[in-house]
Amino acid sequence: MKILITGGTGFLGSKMVERLVSEGGHEIVVMDNMCTGRIGNIKPFLDDKKITYIKWDITDPRTVKKVRKMNFDQIYNFACPASPKYYLKFPIETWEASVLGVRNLLQAVVNTKTRLLQTSTSEVYGDPQVSPQPEEYWGNVNPNGVRACYDEGKRAAEALIFDYLRKTDVDVRVARIFNSYGPNMDPEDGRAICTFVTQALQNSDVTLFGDGAKITRSFCYVDDTVCGLHMLMESNKKIDGPINIGNPVERSIKDAAEIIIKTVNSKSKIVTLPKMSDDPVRRKPNIEKAKKTLGWEPKVTFEEGLKLSIEYFRKELKI
Repeated sequence: MKILITGGTGFLGSKMVERLVSEGGHEIVVMDNMCTGRIGNIKPFLDDKKITYIKWDITDPRTVKKVRKMNFDQIYNFACPASPKYYLKFPIETWEASVLGVRNLLQAVVNTKTRLLQTSTSEVYGDPQVSPQPEEYWGNVNPNGVRACYDEGKRAAEALIFDYLRKTDVDVRVARIFNSYGPNMDPEDGRAICTFVTQALQNSDVTLFGDGAKITRSFCYVDDTVCGLHMLMESNKKIDGPINIGNPVERSIKDAAEIIIKTVNSKSKIVTLPKMSDDPVRRKPNIEKAKKTLGWEPKVTFEEGLKLSIEYFRKELKI
């Protein structure tokens, strides 16, 4: 197959490259504007003649013709900053990638046989008043807040996609990804697991924003996330609506920090900082649809994934 991976030097995009390379036989094109990507994530594959890297921003209007001309079988769209640290730094770029970039990809696949997978996010649920969050839940999002560039950008992308599905012949799947962690994360990414691990490895204070005992997340190891996305792309079943891809095991942020400190055998102490604006209190996916439709559910336990992640961050930090 000929496959395009946009945002392919980022965390999840590069892990999808890795998975597809391991299958063999695919011609893979990676596009990334390097806003938050890291070329080192795909460096091991760049000598492969079947792997092509193109520095490109999918918000560029020329994307439509460029992608059409290359005639892909599949497109995985990961192109968007996904960490609060980065989308707060690049709010306009985040919204444009989510909406203008997705519009360009949709226009590129109209009247073709190209299948597009859009990586949406659990952030479309905002600060949920329902837990666990099923796909049918409409969410509780602040449309004017500092995180709206990401939350509302991804929601707008979904709205556009489902209008295209109703009005045209496009083949698009939408995955709502919940908190993922593991190798290929940028140590400076700012998300919980990589921050806690890097702080613990350096015996620095482990910083929690808000009441870590009450704020929860459901952490999914990257290999499980990528597996779910791949299964969604490959499924020939009729897919109605978005599908949650995440680990339903909910734990407090404080619990996660304590486990990390213990696993690393760190001297770090937990320090509490003020809660971040519009940061959700609870995050827990209902994955019954993924189980029923795809036969997918995560396999890697938090403890197993954590050990693999710690090993990766040790190498990255040269500790």
